[in-house]
Amino acid sequence: MNAFTYNYPVTVYFGEKAAADNLPAELAKVGRNVLLAYGGGSVKKTGIYDELMGILRAAGKDVTEFSGIMSNPTYDKVREGAKLAKDNNIDLILAVGGGSVIDCCKIVSAQAKLDEDIWDFEYSKGGKPTEFIPMGAVVTAFGTGAEMNNGAVITNTEKMMKSPVWGAFYDFAILDPIYTMTMPMKQVISGAFDSLSHSMETYMGMPREVNLTDEINEATQRNIIRNIRATLANPQDVKARSELVWAAAMAENGILKTGKATDFQCHMLEHQLGAYTDCNHGQGLAVLHPVLYRHYLPEAAPQFARMATEVWGIDPDGKSETELAEAFIDALSDFIKEIGLPTTLSEMNIGDDTDFRAIAETTVRTGGCPKKFTTEELLHVLDECR
Repeated sequence: MNAFTYNYPVTVYFGEKAAADNLPAELAKVGRNVLLAYGGGSVKKTGIYDELMGILRAAGKDVTEFSGIMSNPTYDKVREGAKLAKDNNIDLILAVGGGSVIDCCKIVSAQAKLDEDIWDFEYSKGGKPTEFIPMGAVVTAFGTGAEMNNGAVITNTEKMMKSPVWGAFYDFAILDPIYTMTMPMKQVISGAFDSLSHSMETYMGMPREVNLTDEINEATQRNIIRNIRATLANPQDVKARSELVWAAAMAENGILKTGKATDFQCHMLEHQLGAYTDCNHGQGLAVLHPVLYRHYLPEAAPQFARMATEVWGIDPDGKSETELAEAFIDALSDFIKEIGLPTTLSEMNIGDDTDFRAIAETTVRTGGCPKKFTTEELLHVLDECR
């Protein structure tokens, strides 16, 4: 295992009525002005908006609303939020929603305190912001685990890049599984698969020998697989939903990354696919993962073989390491079909007129990936996914 320093700054309030029980005390720590951020309005239909507004009013807060945050948040939306935060002297950003809202607000928090453009500051100057507006997250759509870290994925439409930008950690996160029960089932499964992808992407990094961090990861993967199946069998199973909400957080709170240099090559490829098509993130990962994994099977066979036996329960008797590795990819592919996620880009309405070469050329190559991909190899992956 690599050397590491582990520090976790986010206070997590988990369970039913977590907002009513804990948000008032958090609001008492900050000033009067709150930026309430959310997406397309589902929080109003479900009653979550009214509940939170009641808590905010009871705490004597002045609320500025920042709404309309899209599923793939743009850099223009970040700028809009930062301006609102500055103009209204915001003391706390309360992000209500899933990964898109939560990611967007991390960068709003940083940009509002920075006197220069944060994209150029990070990508041209190599800087990292150090001042932030305090933040809280109320998770209503799980999967990304975005509330657990300070990284955000933002689409810069001018540069045609969907890329990581580093912002603020949340001071606290409220995870009430009941808030997620009105999510459309397609979104539930897509988000849960993103959690599984996060776990696999971390597992496939370095070091590659057996270690405690990876053994915890194996348990997380088993949990996600089991509870996706339980949720499909009974969408109102609160116990299964609770497990998925916490598994999403576990996949991104740093525990599974302790002592690891992660892979995340599939995520980088999907991000650029999203930059060019605005596709659903979890669905894109489901299409890409099996094909990409077959391309680096020779380099990753030991880890794939371990996942075959330790995660998917495949009997190793009589099988070579390569055969076990292939069995893992087959099991993953079969699972994706079983849970109703797409297996080709055409199923996602991504047509042949998409600029796949540009996607391959602009995809970040990650240091922790077992295989070092060329543009042509990534283009082959995309072609095979059509």
